[in-house]
Parts: sequence; C-alpha cells; structure tokens
Amino acid sequence: MSKTKMQITSELGTDWWNDSNDIKELQEAVEQGAVGATSNPVITKVTVDAHPDVWIPVIDELIDQNQEKSEDEIAWDLADEVGRRAATILEPVYEKTEGQKGKLSLQVNPKYYRNAEMMVKQAEHLVSIAPNIAIKNPAVAAGFKSMEELTAKGITINATVSFTVPQAVAAAEAIERGWARAQENGVDTSTLTPYVTIMVGRIDDHLKRVMAKENITVDPRVTNWAGVAIFKKAYKIFKERGYRGKLLSAAFRCHMHWSEFVGGDVVISMPYQWWNQFNASSIDVANKMEDDVPADILAQLEDHFLDFRRAYHEDGMTVDEFAGFGASVNTLNGFLGGYDEFVDIVRQRMLIRAH
Repeated sequence: MSKTKMQITSELGTDWWNDSNDIKELQEAVEQGAVGATSNPVITKVTVDAHPDVWIPVIDELIDQNQEKSEDEIAWDLADEVGRRAATILEPVYEKTEGQKGKLSLQVNPKYYRNAEMMVKQAEHLVSIAPNIAIKNPAVAAGFKSMEELTAKGITINATVSFTVPQAVAAAEAIERGWARAQENGVDTSTLTPYVTIMVGRIDDHLKRVMAKENITVDPRVTNWAGVAIFKKAYKIFKERGYRGKLLSAAFRCHMHWSEFVGGDVVISMPYQWWNQFNASSIDVANKMEDDVPADILAQLEDHFLDFRRAYHEDGMTVDEFAGFGASVNTLNGFLGGYDEFVDIVRQRMLIRAH
C-alpha cells in the first residue's frame, strides 16, 4: 500500500500530533504515526459532547461519589479521566522512544493565567495522572515563571496562548533557565521534551480582524502567510541559539500550517478532520521548512500591519505586553468562555441528579 501524507511527514523528520484527546480519533492518529496529542477544557468539552454514551455515565458517577465537591472540582476530575484514557493510548509511543515522544499536553486552568503559583500547583497534580504528561502554560508573564519552575522540577511544559516570535523566544529562555536549575539540582532531565507552541492560525485570524476594522486594502490571502512567516522566523532563531524547546504549530486554518513546516524538527498538531483531509488531498509533501516566505508577501505584511511587525520581530513586544496583544485577548476569552461551558456540562448533570 502507498504511504499516507502523514506517514511521509514523519519520514521527513517532522512529528505530528492529534489536536484532540478524543480516544477514537487518537487511536487512529497513532496508527497513522502520530506521536502526541493535546488537550484543554474546550477540547475536552468537544470530546464529551461527541461521546455522551461514554462520558455522561462517568460524570454521573463522579457526582454521586463526590457529594461535597463543587461543579468545578468535578469538571477537573472529569478532565483528569479523559486525559488519563488518552495518555494510555500514547504510552506505547512514550515507552518505545524512552520518553522522548508520546506525550499528552494538558492545560492548566485558564483562570490562572496571572498566577504562576497556582499554575505550578495544578501542574504537579496533572503530571500525576500518567507518566507521559506535558503541561500547557500561557505565554504571558506569570506563565513564563511557571514554565521555568516546572522545567526545574523535571516536568515537560508546552507554551500556549502564543502567537509571536517574542513570545516564543521568551518561552525558550524560560525553559533554558529551568533546565539549568534542574541540572544544578540533580533533577532527572532525560524525558524533558519542552514544546513552544505558535498558534499560527490565530495570528492570521487576528490580522484579518485588524484588516476589517482598519479598512486595510490587501489581498486577504496575504494574511494566510502571517503565521507561517512568524513560525519560520522563530525556527531559525531556535536553531541558531540551540534552544531545547521544540516549536509546535497549532490552530489550523489552511494547509500551509502543515505543508510549509514539513521537514523541520518541529511538531505539527493537527485536528482529526484536517489530517484526514490532507491524507486525501493531492498536496505535495516535501521539505519546505527552510523555504523563505515570498518576499512580496512579507513586504505587504510588514507594510500594512503594525501587529504583524510586533509579532514578527524579536523586539516587537515586551513580556508585559503579551497578555494584552489582540490574539492573546481573543484566545484567552475563548478559553475562559469554553471553560465555563465545560463546567456547565457538570452543572446540568448535578441538577438533573438532584431531582
């Protein structure tokens, strides 16, 4: 049988993950060569909604067995169980690669984005769920503190809510500081594989919103290159400086968020529907990671979008500006709203069972 696009992607040296903790999807992805997966409360809600026959009985049991727990506490117990089952599917990959691959990323409560201490505390619980857990921390001021602290403890992190070169560099530097502390203190770093996500589609979305708001006249397809340009710029910096964090592409909006990064020593985190769509496509799978973004495209992005310049140049923003950046605000609002919807699933089951 001929090889799938995803199998070729792996052969060209680029890892790919399933961008969901859905057990059915993840099992298929691993069979196609996926070596990781990601999760957050929004993704977990989608998983629960997709398989009520599996998860509603779990929710009801958690409610019945924990009469004094709040809806938030039950929601996190549910997230733990979904994560535990997904991590089990990835454990063979983790064991085969001696901890270098096969990790499931779990996100700390998005409400903690200003509190490093709370992020670290929750992370220490999340890594107890399974041996192959990575912890998603937001790439904002408090998040970098938690990234350093967790790395120092020998815990793999994954920077999220990240869209820009300055954020990626700040995350990489936090990882390096934590790694140095871990080595100084004799902490085992043999399975540390930190990731630095750039949500390439979300920076594209942000520039499209800016274009509409400010009446900027430019071919809308130009903005499809923004995340690609930022990711490639960060990749060059990471290689030049030898950062141990591995870049991860997420938030898909077009095939370039996969095809332009093939061949790089990176991770591409793809939703189930997208990687199946790519497998069925006629898109050529080739090493394009080192290819430059067309000069005319880059010039238009630089000329028309202040926020692209802030995102593309390493000195475009300070750490204190990250949380207020447009893409960050939009994403944090989405994560916070999605978390509330996730908790509401538990709330409704609690009320039903109270009758």
